[in-house]
Amino acid sequence: MEIEIGMGKRGRRAYGFDDIAIVPSRRTRDPEDVDMTWQLGDHTFSYPLLASAMDGVVNPTTAGLIGKIGGLGVLNLEGIQSRYVDADQQLEKIAGFAPADATRGLQEVYRTPVDIDLMVQRIKEIKQQGVVVAGSLTPQKVRDYIDVALEAGLDILIIQGTVVSAEHVSTRDEPLNLKKFIAELPIPVIVGGCASYSTALHLMRTGALGVLVGVGPGAACTTRQVVGVGVPQATAIADAAGARMQHLLETGKYVNVIADGGMSYGGDLAKAIACGADACMIGSPLAKASEAPGKGYHWGMATFHPELPRGTRVKTTTIGSLAEILTGPAAENDGSLNLMGGLRNAMALCGYDSVQSFQKVEVMVAPSIKTEGKKLQTSQHVGMG
Repeated sequence: MEIEIGMGKRGRRAYGFDDIAIVPSRRTRDPEDVDMTWQLGDHTFSYPLLASAMDGVVNPTTAGLIGKIGGLGVLNLEGIQSRYVDADQQLEKIAGFAPADATRGLQEVYRTPVDIDLMVQRIKEIKQQGVVVAGSLTPQKVRDYIDVALEAGLDILIIQGTVVSAEHVSTRDEPLNLKKFIAELPIPVIVGGCASYSTALHLMRTGALGVLVGVGPGAACTTRQVVGVGVPQATAIADAAGARMQHLLETGKYVNVIADGGMSYGGDLAKAIACGADACMIGSPLAKASEAPGKGYHWGMATFHPELPRGTRVKTTTIGSLAEILTGPAAENDGSLNLMGGLRNAMALCGYDSVQSFQKVEVMVAPSIKTEGKKLQTSQHVGMG
């Protein structure tokens, strides 16, 4: 239902994760009977979990660790790891910037061009750990780097930008023909981001096996303020899930909806899947891991844009290892540890035994769901406060 904004403009009401609640059903289930596997093409993962292609989150080492845990770490193939042999030294440098100098400092660090030989080396470093290798490239550069990435052993390609459409128009450059490009690749492709039904549907029609949903919800992202573009995640995911159903009716082909950003706790991941996501891509929760390459900091893929940065460097607090953050055990009670355990228990409490079946769970609009009865927690800054 549209709401009148003014005499000349109407708009839909949209909802974020904090605006909705998952409703328990008539059935509960043993958590150990819940199947959390997720499939993309010929690849099957133990958990519906991707680690964001952010330099403070994924390097070859953490990609290997996340892969062995059962998720998928995505390396930014145009990031620090592909620009510097001494990547850790540059990450230390970024961590040392004063807050007022961070954006300018990041721009300077990322001014060094991508080294194709280094990109190949990083892909091979992940491959040698015996896990699936996923890498992110921008639409502007994917044609330049895809051949060497494939030769190095890339298993899954993510074509990623702030907003990616199937109908990019330019009078200056030849736009990337996503449908033709994807059709010629021998590996699965995920594309995004998007935040609307129509954009998601058009991206699905390109032949991608997954669509990233999220424009601006990340902890370090400032896109929504810089350009005013974005849709709250619960609504964006539900719209993309509607597009997935329409595409399935048209073609008989199922395309994964991947929630990208805006999730900090296990309950957020559960709400993303309840709204229709098949998997979740997270960054800031994993930046809190002891193994995270960001040295206590986290920043997005557009933070260092040379002309219009759309992100900031944020400080994180180390709360545990990658394994503890993803699969526990948890020594904190706020849902920031054992994210997969939180999701598993949400599914079990509502009686569902698979990710796709959990997409059918009832949700309701509940703006007070995180504050109702929590005055003591809020005043003491514990738990949900």
